[in-house]
Amino acid sequence: MQVRVATADDVDNVARLMAAFRDWWERDEPTDEQLAAGVARLLVDPQTEFLLAGPDAARPAGVCQLRYRYGLWYDAPDCWLEDMYVDAEARGLGVGRALGDAALERARERGCRRVQLDVNEANPEALALYRRLGFDSIQDPPGGQLVLMTRWI
Repeated sequence: MQVRVATADDVDNVARLMAAFRDWWERDEPTDEQLAAGVARLLVDPQTEFLLAGPDAARPAGVCQLRYRYGLWYDAPDCWLEDMYVDAEARGLGVGRALGDAALERARERGCRRVQLDVNEANPEALALYRRLGFDSIQDPPGGQLVLMTRWI
């Protein structure tokens, strides 16, 4: 399995995979053009990385978006695993696991103390993958479930 950090030359591959993720969620937006523009913008942002993976380097089958920021509570960078998607025909081949392992390694290389993500409980395959990678929904201390809350403005 080949995993690599996307470069500015990978706009089309990243946008294609992000559009497939959008379609998997049965959403209409962002448009393909908006995705391509957004990906191009993020690929030059030093606080963002996209990882690409798959058995064929010429046509990646999976993508992972990582966002970095300073974490006050740990006096170290934090990593937010924003998105991970694997094409349907590549599922079960280890692409998701390879992306997850690479994401954790990239975060370590950047000095991050933690990696966080959100996952929809209606996506049991992703939930199981993240648990196999060592993610948990319990915050200790003080205990209890972490809850992601959103308000659209």
